[in-house]
Amino acid sequence: MTDTAHATSVPDWVLKFMDAIDTLEFDEGFAPLTEDTEMYFGTAHIHGAEAIKAFFVKIDEPLNITHEVLEFWTAGDGVRLLRGEATMAKKSAPDQVVRAPFMHIFYLDQEDPVRVRALRVTAGPLQTDAVM
Repeated sequence: MTDTAHATSVPDWVLKFMDAIDTLEFDEGFAPLTEDTEMYFGTAHIHGAEAIKAFFVKIDEPLNITHEVLEFWTAGDGVRLLRGEATMAKKSAPDQVVRAPFMHIFYLDQEDPVRVRALRVTAGPLQTDAVM
């Protein structure tokens, strides 16, 4: 039997996670991450919830940014797929807005409560000089 992905409504934990990235207030939104969680963001490999928080602060603090979830799928065996779009601008140049597609793949260790074993993030294409 072959597993296939199924579109589903976006779970609350995902919306809280995305809001935590936007606001850099990590409390409830990062609860699914542990010190064993690994995140791959492009070529970066970050290990542990605290290091992942620090990574998002580093890349997002200079920006006004919002992440919109466009689609969410379950793909069996604890795999969750998210497609979205980020709208961002440097805080120093708020009128120069850039939009970038992104994809998150969550690999869950458990579902109740949710615990994320690994997260893979891809973003772009992006005119990086507009926001970096």
